Amino acid sequence: MGIDKNEWGFRVGHLPHGERNKISDVPGVTVGHCTLADGDIQTGVTALLPHPGDVFHDKVLAACHVINGFGKTTGLVQIDELGTLETPILFTNTLSVGTVETALVRYMLERNPDICETTGSVNPVVCECNDCGLNDIRGLHVTEAHVAAALADCKADFAEGAVGAGRGMRCHGLKGGIGSASRLVELDGKSYTIGALVLSNHATFDDLIVAGTPIHELLEARIPPHEDKGSIITVLATDIPLSERQLRRLCHRALVGLSRTGSACGNGSGEIVLAFTTANRMPHYSDKALLPMEMLHDDAINPLFRAVAECVEESVLSSLLHAETVTGYHGRTVQCLSDLLKK
Repeated sequence: MGIDKNEWGFRVGHLPHGERNKISDVPGVTVGHCTLADGDIQTGVTALLPHPGDVFHDKVLAACHVINGFGKTTGLVQIDELGTLETPILFTNTLSVGTVETALVRYMLERNPDICETTGSVNPVVCECNDCGLNDIRGLHVTEAHVAAALADCKADFAEGAVGAGRGMRCHGLKGGIGSASRLVELDGKSYTIGALVLSNHATFDDLIVAGTPIHELLEARIPPHEDKGSIITVLATDIPLSERQLRRLCHRALVGLSRTGSACGNGSGEIVLAFTTANRMPHYSDKALLPMEMLHDDAINPLFRAVAECVEESVLSSLLHAETVTGYHGRTVQCLSDLLKK
């Protein structure tokens, strides 16, 4: 089931990482999966909870950035306008976005009887990548029950690789999927965390860079030529008090980490980034017109930019190195990087 991060034999970047080296090192953030792995069906759902409370009534400040817009993510317009996230973030395959969105709406309605009764609607956030090479995507196998299972599975110590929404994904022509990493930064004498989670399904084999070295120089194995398309979703989380503007600046720096692994953001690839902070909340209801909020001095933001670059780079590599070789639709097989490294 891939290679443990402690056994990689190299280190990404210079900053220290959190206890798990995952996005869940940000206190309160949890991730869950429901994996469908049965012959032609190689797909699933992944869920991310920003905090353990009521996200609709206790929203987190958030931002998003579209590097290349070949994607079908829902909820970005409202995040861009209001700067808040009010639901879990869900991940699945491209053609299952509608089903997953409906299931997320049901989840929110069950927990919030005021939605569309005494208050407004809800903004469900669902992200996707296309797993049609390994998965019978036209079969529409993801159901609302699978969404509920992923949400119920959310925990701090979650799996990476070919799991959940990542089951049928390919990254740099190899088996990709879910990857995560974290970094610690010190501000005013206190330690804070920045974490990243990716759903990787993008880029080409010949462009893949591992710890600064082009992978084709390390391996004798080759894979057939393929196009640069397929997408990657990146989510950033932190417990640093940031404004929506500063979160958007972090989103922009995700491209640095993607570039370090060799991504060229091809025409048919969707690169979408979301970021949120658990430190600044927006109550759904307030009897006060003015709300207090902390934010970072912009002159202190450089360590955060570095942390994002390192987190995203390592998350992509983690999705590759934790994955397993998978055979799926029409008997197609996609090798994992750890199997190639053993040859």
